[in-house]
Amino acid sequence: MKRQTQVILYHLLPVVFWLLAIGGTLAPYLFTPLPENYWWGYLVTAIVLIVIVIIGRIQRHTTSVEECFQMALLLGVASYWLPTVLFLTPVFWIYLYVQNIFSFRSFMATLIGFSVVAIWATAFIYLEWIANPWSSFFAIENAWGWIPTGAILLAWLGSTIVRQTLRVR
Repeated sequence: MKRQTQVILYHLLPVVFWLLAIGGTLAPYLFTPLPENYWWGYLVTAIVLIVIVIIGRIQRHTTSVEECFQMALLLGVASYWLPTVLFLTPVFWIYLYVQNIFSFRSFMATLIGFSVVAIWATAFIYLEWIANPWSSFFAIENAWGWIPTGAILLAWLGSTIVRQTLRVR
C-alpha cells in the first residue's frame, strides 16, 4: 500500500466508523416506537466512553488502583439506567491484565467502588428517592440501551484497530 493511501485511510476510516455508529444509534427511530428510557442509553454511552478514556490513559509499569476505583464508580452509576452494563467490568479487567497493569489491589479497588455505589443506592432506595432498577436486571426494556452503547463501543474499537494498523512509521 502506498504511503499516501495509508495516510488517507488512517484519517478516513475512523470517521466512517463513527458516522456508522451515529447512524446505528438513530436507526431504531425509523423502524419501531422506542420506549421512553431509550434516551438513557446515550447517558450510559457517555459514561462508558469516559471509562474507556480513564482506562486507556494508564501508563505501562504503573498501578491501576485509582483508575479501577473510578471505573467501578462510573459503571455502578451507569448501571442505574442500564443494569447489564456491569458486564463490561471483566472486559476492562482483561484489558488491564493484557497490559500487565492489573493486580489484586486493582481488583479490590473495583469491588470497593461497586460497594460504595451499592451502599448509596441502598440508602436512596430505602428513603424512596429512587426506584430499584436492579430488581429487573435482565428486563427486555433495558436491552434497548445497548444499541447506542454497543454501536459506540464498536466504533471506538474499529477506529482504534485501524489507527494502530495503519500508523505511519
